[in-house]
Amino acid sequence: MEKCLNRVELRGNVGVDPKINQFDEGAVVMRFSLATNERYKTRKGELMEETVWHNVVAWAGKNMPEFGKIKKGDFLQIVGRLKPVEYTTKTGVERQTYEVVASSIKMEETLAV
Repeated sequence: MEKCLNRVELRGNVGVDPKINQFDEGAVVMRFSLATNERYKTRKGELMEETVWHNVVAWAGKNMPEFGKIKKGDFLQIVGRLKPVEYTTKTGVERQTYEVVASSIKMEETLAV
């Protein structure tokens, strides 16, 4: 039997202060963007940096820090899975994107270099 795996590991900086919502049942969810940077050299030897933005969603519980302590600029290590999200634009066009559903978030003391 073939084994499948949907796992994502990211280390990066929080882009904006997270949005935290609490539901009537007591469940708490946090949504935020995370920036990861990759440095590489072009064929001409120029040093380039590429930033990729990731949408992250996390539910309060095991392996999660206190959501209220996370703010813009914090350096986080995230483990989770990719989840497709479908939506319709204001013009009626159907689109699909992906978000990372975090299963573990660790706050790092040092900033990314």
